Amino acid sequence: MWAIRARWAFDGERVVPGGAVVVVDGDRIVGVESRDVPAPTDCQLIDFPAATLLPGLINTHVHLCGDSELDALERLPGFSDDELAAVIDDALERELTAGVTTVRDLGDRRWAVLDRRDQRSGVVGRPEILASGPPITSVGGHCWAMGGEMAGIDQLRDAVRERADRKVDVVKVMASGGNMTPGTDVMACQFSLDEMRFVVDEAHRHGLGVTAHAHGLPAVEQAIEAWVDGIEHCGCITPHGFEMSDDLISRLRDQRIAVCPTLGVKPGAVPPPRIAELMARTGITLEARQRLVGRSHAAGVLIVSGDDAGVSAGKPHGVFAEAVIGLQAGGVAPPDALVTATSVAADVCAIGNRKGRLRVGFDADLLVVDGDATSDVSALRSVLMVATKGHIAIS
Repeated sequence: MWAIRARWAFDGERVVPGGAVVVVDGDRIVGVESRDVPAPTDCQLIDFPAATLLPGLINTHVHLCGDSELDALERLPGFSDDELAAVIDDALERELTAGVTTVRDLGDRRWAVLDRRDQRSGVVGRPEILASGPPITSVGGHCWAMGGEMAGIDQLRDAVRERADRKVDVVKVMASGGNMTPGTDVMACQFSLDEMRFVVDEAHRHGLGVTAHAHGLPAVEQAIEAWVDGIEHCGCITPHGFEMSDDLISRLRDQRIAVCPTLGVKPGAVPPPRIAELMARTGITLEARQRLVGRSHAAGVLIVSGDDAGVSAGKPHGVFAEAVIGLQAGGVAPPDALVTATSVAADVCAIGNRKGRLRVGFDADLLVVDGDATSDVSALRSVLMVATKGHIAIS
């Protein structure tokens, strides 16, 4: 048994005034007390007098198969099983160093990440994996290289059934084209509304949620009409920039669709050529995107944090803090930004009964960062300690 005491604390839902002491036994939290309450005499106490204690972070949108290099997703068909395994290992290690103790992978190749999830029973010292397997996409559509190309209702039915049989954690569907796949259009829908609704209904019949990749406004509107559970990116891009109406925001809010805006870019990174061209053509900017997400959050839209790690040099594994920092830059208060990567992320990922909170009986996934993250989330860049299920992995 051991304990952590920190000057500041965030329990996943709110700031803990005066800091906290968290006691761990095995892989579980067995005590959460105010900082001035003495730790049990029979356990080791680790004291952090100028740091923040919070639950381990949950990155809700990663690609563990992506090596964070140019054309990372396009090159996947050329990777051997051993090469994919090495990339996944490196990605998990980098996520952990950023304080991430749970990752939700939203697109792999040959079920490599899903298989890794299933092989990790009892493994300690690495983030827990949730996985979708290859995303469902149209023939030649965005991320076709991952192997999820489908056409027509029969193939879509088979695709959902296979994912249910393999016990994926969520179904990922590509509603629009994407910046990382040449020949696809980020502003165009890849499926008909009937096909999208079929995927959602079929997934729900199997007890699975659906999250949709959607960059362009038409695809975002279609995803809402199809009653998806989540939307990734949700940029509402048009030829003239971002266009998110009050009505669309209200529908996102009222349908409780979880929006992962995939903010977060490595500081100083240069946009890949295709993204740079899109930005120049439409006038979109990162700052405008941050403000749009802040406006959505203020209106009550359910926001979770994920950074699309692995897809490019600008989005490498290990910079998840930038996704949360991007929310604060868009006007979201620090505690509200923190919940998007802790309790709210856990709830959206259907693991809120054991992760995302400093609570007795929950997994002892813990993060300590230098400084006061409850007043400035940029403190997340300075990781001091990470524990996964009671195992101190970084200190």
